[in-house]
Amino acid sequence: MITREQTRVALKPPESFLPLTPAVFHILIALGDGEAHGYAIMQEVAEKSGGAVRMGPGTLYGAVNRLLKDGLIEESEERPDPEMDDTRRRYYRLTDFGGRVLAAETKRMADLVRAARSTTAVRKMKPA
Repeated sequence: MITREQTRVALKPPESFLPLTPAVFHILIALGDGEAHGYAIMQEVAEKSGGAVRMGPGTLYGAVNRLLKDGLIEESEERPDPEMDDTRRRYYRLTDFGGRVLAAETKRMADLVRAARSTTAVRKMKPA
């Protein structure tokens, strides 16, 4: 069920949420390929960042609660077979609006990287 707050937020342009915090950006990326439960999101963040980002439960669930409130993600009503999964798990998925926010942040960051790469200082740097 969509709340009044989610409706109000969804009327905002995606760019009004930018810049995203690193935790929120990583969560949206993790949900970009499909729904997942909290622990799976933490694993996906660690994997996609090559282990550079390790998200704890406090950070994850604080961000998840805000993303739910803002309508960027939603709790999934579909559940895996209870014999294959813990029934206490909550699954989350990206909303269409959340996908637009993720795309807007990705573009913003790509533009920043392009600007940085155009500087003499960055061009002089040797790749690590």
